[in-house]
Amino acid sequence: MYPQTHVFFAHKLFGFLSDALVMGSIFPDIAAGLYTDRNESHGKGSKMLLFLQEVGELNEFAMGVITHGIDPKGLDYYGDEKFLSYERGYCFEKGRLIVDETIEACNLPVSMGWWKSHNIIEMGIELFINNSYCSTALESAFANDVLVSEISACMARFYTAEPGIFQKRIQNFFNYIEITKITAESLAARYDMQMYTRHKIHIDIPRVTGLIFKAGELIAQDFNDFFNLALDNVKKSLSEMQVLRQTI
Repeated sequence: MYPQTHVFFAHKLFGFLSDALVMGSIFPDIAAGLYTDRNESHGKGSKMLLFLQEVGELNEFAMGVITHGIDPKGLDYYGDEKFLSYERGYCFEKGRLIVDETIEACNLPVSMGWWKSHNIIEMGIELFINNSYCSTALESAFANDVLVSEISACMARFYTAEPGIFQKRIQNFFNYIEITKITAESLAARYDMQMYTRHKIHIDIPRVTGLIFKAGELIAQDFNDFFNLALDNVKKSLSEMQVLRQTI
């Protein structure tokens, strides 16, 4: 999912937002630029929480990370990996409907079609969320230099890396996402930048803009059902983790 959607999900779960919670809710995607193994970026939420509790720092950041990832099962698990009895997550299953159009609009080889069509669905969700939930929380979190430095230092210790690597990645990530005045056009333009940086491919921005609108239509009828089920499941998971921590 895209950043505003993850922030919205964390807000719904906890009923509040802080800069640390916001940054945690998008951190797995920040870390994904450094670690190609998805388990390294999206599957270490529990270990990260225990580590940060031991050092007595950034608890809300760690809770945000857990809401995002795939292990423990956060929003991306249900969006990408597995939803109900379907083969994959919600966004991939919706993406099946626009694979061919995505291949053409994004100038892709066939092998990348389903993967990138699920990104189009995620952008449709981001636009859908933004129509009813417009927050400056991301802007505030990225502007919090003290927090960024603290996160960089702690994550360097957790991953056994240099703090500067994380600080640079966080600062660069800000340039690749749309956090204010989200439109289908702005999402498509950012996606073109991401695609060229990662794959040296330019997309057809007007056609992708149209696909993002179509994605919004495709998810309109059942997205709330998906979202609420994911919320309920993650709430149960967090509750179980709370009990486990109390018994350690």
